[in-house]
Formats: sequence, C-alpha cells, structure tokens
Amino acid sequence: MVNNRDQQQRNQQLSDRVERQAKRMKKAERERETLLAQTIYIGTLGLVFILPVVGGAYLGRWLDGFVEGYSTRWTLSLIFLGVVVGAVNVYLLIRE
Repeated sequence: MVNNRDQQQRNQQLSDRVERQAKRMKKAERERETLLAQTIYIGTLGLVFILPVVGGAYLGRWLDGFVEGYSTRWTLSLIFLGVVVGAVNVYLLIRE
C-alpha cells in the first residue's frame, strides 16, 4: 500500500514537471524573436561598442593636433578608453 502511494506521488511529480516544461517550451515558441529583431539587437550592440571608440579616436586626434611634432599619445589613449567604455556598454546592454 505504501509503495503504491509513493509510486503515485512520483508519477504526479513527473507529470507536473513535464507539464511545466511543455508550458515553458510553448511560451518560448510564442515569444521567439524574429530574424529582424535579432539583427537590430546585434546592430545596436555594435553601435554601442564602436561609437565610443570612434569618438575617442577623433577627440584624441584633435587633441594631438595641438602638440608640436608627431604625437599619438592622446589618440591611442582615448581609443583604448573608448574600447573599455564600449565593452562596458555592451556588457550592460546584454545584462539588461
């Protein structure tokens, strides 16, 4: 008698688990993003990474123009800073 009750309980737990997974799968199928939405998301990630790098390059080049002779100190420093800022932006966007 006890074994039969335990078996019924296990069967019910398994049934509940399978039902939850089936509901999750149906919900994921309904909410699946389209190819266009995924493309826009990847494009946005690219922009939030590239814009700080390009901005740093332009600002650094402009600042290096004030230095006499050939200098790339500001350009390289601000490109590196742009890469760091862009990486943080991408991380925060993905985490959201």
